[in-house]
Amino acid sequence: MTVESGPDALPATASPEVEFISLTHTTASTELEPIPSRGIDLPFIRRYVRALEDGGFDLTLLPYGSGSADSFVLASAVGQLSDQLKPIVAVRPNTVFPTVAAQQLATLDQLTEGRAVVHLISGGNDAEQARQGDYLPKTERYARTSEFIDVLRRSWSEPEAFSHAGAHYRFDGFGPGFPPYAAPIPISIGGQSDAAFEIGGTKADIFSFWGEPLADIRTQIERVNAIAAAAGRTDRPRIWVTFRPITDRTDDLAWAKARDYVERISRTFETGAYHKREKSAPQNVGSQRALEFAGRQEVYDRALWTRTAAATNGLGASTALVGSPETVAAAILDYIDLGASLVSIRGYDTLNDVIDYGRYILPLVRQELAHRKATGQRGALQANHPGALASAGHP
Repeated sequence: MTVESGPDALPATASPEVEFISLTHTTASTELEPIPSRGIDLPFIRRYVRALEDGGFDLTLLPYGSGSADSFVLASAVGQLSDQLKPIVAVRPNTVFPTVAAQQLATLDQLTEGRAVVHLISGGNDAEQARQGDYLPKTERYARTSEFIDVLRRSWSEPEAFSHAGAHYRFDGFGPGFPPYAAPIPISIGGQSDAAFEIGGTKADIFSFWGEPLADIRTQIERVNAIAAAAGRTDRPRIWVTFRPITDRTDDLAWAKARDYVERISRTFETGAYHKREKSAPQNVGSQRALEFAGRQEVYDRALWTRTAAATNGLGASTALVGSPETVAAAILDYIDLGASLVSIRGYDTLNDVIDYGRYILPLVRQELAHRKATGQRGALQANHPGALASAGHP
């Protein structure tokens, strides 16, 4: 791909490719329509995973929480229910010893013939960490994650037994460990604290962000890359961004749907029917930033909407992209232009949204990237679908 000057020129930062991520849900319960359940609906999981694969998604995140399904077991099931999907296992280092995690991940990688990915969560909420016996302060949790990464990689690569004596883990004569299928298993890190950036820039294969305004994401990507360069890395972490798109046939219809959705989501969180809305300020920096953006304004750039983040008190990835499929695809391309090569989109109407994204959004993004590869220039999608850029706020 060449980069030329002119209105159709590609930024030097633009990623030439993208892989799409979603999140695997275990029941039909949603933030819009909570459904009481025991937590696993196997027919639904089968249908959901098939919809992801049929829709052209590349990866799916298996999240972790103290009261959720186990991410390792679920990832193994997803790996066998699909042929191409790469399962991303969310792991908290406080819940499993690193040599054991290395075995589990390598086993998953073997069973899926090289599709395993791991996303490490240091932990951003003291109360949630304490539910499983973790009382380390946040700064120490990140130091533990750094050591966890070192042990994972040695466990997969050391040809002989080795010992380790660190601040958080100690063992003697481990290995050689059970190997991955072929290539090393990619390690993802997320977070917005200084410690998260330092570990992610220095050691991670992937650095994950929630959806933020373009100018802020640009600054954050530059920060990660600068840390990687200072560490002497010849590569850079891949950039993963996450959104909750709300789409309809036109921009106006999508905004009407979004306004309806946020009222329903607010009621759900206020009643605790899906997840209790925390009244206190969130501890993790990512949620604090989400609420700061929401407090400043509702709409940013082409399609980024923050009222959903405000409605959940910044819980998890909750910023939306609102618009027609064309507008949302154009907004995704704005982030690809900044260097994102992993884009997570999951909706509020889970299964139906996965189907719609696969039909209407993923093909548009991939068509544009194919055009860029062939011509070295942007196509017309971004210019023809300005979304909120056409006015001071949403249409």
